[in-house]
Amino acid sequence: MTASKNSLSGPSNRLNKRKIINDPVHGFITIPCEIIYDLIEHPFYQRLRRIAQLGLTSYVYPGAVHSRFHHALGAMHLMQQAIEVLRSKAVEITDEEAEAVFIAILLHDVGHAPFSHALEYSLLDEVNHETVSMLFMTRLNEEFGGKLSMAIEIFENRYHKKFLHQLVSSQLDMDRLDYLTRDSFFTGVQEGVVGSSRLIKMLNVHDDELAVEEKGIYSVEKFLISRRLMYWQVYLHRTVLVAEEMLVKILSRAKQLADAGTDLFATSSLKQFLYFNYNEQDFKTKPDLLEAYASLDDNDIWASLKEWKKCDDPILAELSARVIDRRLLQIELQNEAFSSAKVEAIKQQVREQYDLTEEGIGFFVFSGKTSNSAYSLIQDKINILYKNGEVKDIASASDQLNIKSLSSPVVKHYLCYPKNLTDIRKILEGATNPTVNASR
Repeated sequence: MTASKNSLSGPSNRLNKRKIINDPVHGFITIPCEIIYDLIEHPFYQRLRRIAQLGLTSYVYPGAVHSRFHHALGAMHLMQQAIEVLRSKAVEITDEEAEAVFIAILLHDVGHAPFSHALEYSLLDEVNHETVSMLFMTRLNEEFGGKLSMAIEIFENRYHKKFLHQLVSSQLDMDRLDYLTRDSFFTGVQEGVVGSSRLIKMLNVHDDELAVEEKGIYSVEKFLISRRLMYWQVYLHRTVLVAEEMLVKILSRAKQLADAGTDLFATSSLKQFLYFNYNEQDFKTKPDLLEAYASLDDNDIWASLKEWKKCDDPILAELSARVIDRRLLQIELQNEAFSSAKVEAIKQQVREQYDLTEEGIGFFVFSGKTSNSAYSLIQDKINILYKNGEVKDIASASDQLNIKSLSSPVVKHYLCYPKNLTDIRKILEGATNPTVNASR
């Protein structure tokens, strides 16, 4: 059902909108109000069924095939619990504010690109998913006669009660509590299990900011440690990293060919974003562009990859075949940047073995870096509220020294190249030995 001004609930269909959803992670999720039902039924939200929550993580953890649709529902469920807890502690939250914060968390990821973060900037020109989510929410607000106005204010942190925004987006929000628990469940990585129920029960508000009561400090510590572990074991797993980097390279090559006028197969939804480079301003001047983006999902990418395996361009064909068939590039991770000598030695071997042009080599041999910080000292802090009314940042309140260390970003450098290069050990040894390099 498409939500519109005319499809909003009336007396005749009010009861059938109070649905109960059986979620494998949280159990029964109730639809708290009628507008939530209508938003869930809207095509903009239904699209999230076809956006993988974890990109290509299923290449490592086969169970990780859950969608953004699941996650947003779970985050809304936790938000209901949080509002109930805060109200029980005399925090004033009106019914209108509660409905607005439910809408804000439900739609917080509605603008994700196919494969979620993997293709964040591959199809649009420097436009992130938060910006697209805001565009979707603005359009929905028009369709629903302004009923999302407060939700948008909360989402953009313009509403006068700051803690409502922090429940949606902060270092301890309902988004993170759901995705850590959910991603842990579907990957089977137990390190990601967090005590979300206890953390929510310990929530309070002090000076208009979200805080965790003193007795919840150990749950916060576990939450931060779990987040760090999930990043390195799941989100930034080396195989996930190389698979998604290859996907980015594929889209980069496809757009390169499209810019040169090559007629590539693509679904109609994908073709528009391959052959034109759109930025945020384009969405404001081209009203139909948002609908076009709303029709774009993981299926468009998969269908195109299957056809690109057979295309005339050898680079696009080979990369597409490798991702489809899970014949991924080799990846190395280390703490320091890879030496230019090592990278050049591998490129030279690829030149000799794969008959690639200089331009083509960059699609098969490439390096970069990734980083993770479980806790930021710059963003909104996680406040610990003591019985005497004192508030401390978790980094200073915790008696665990590793909490402070978690605020320091860990940077990993990666190098990707084809597997089975001839005598790769000697090549890499030679890269650090000028004599060996000279002899080659």
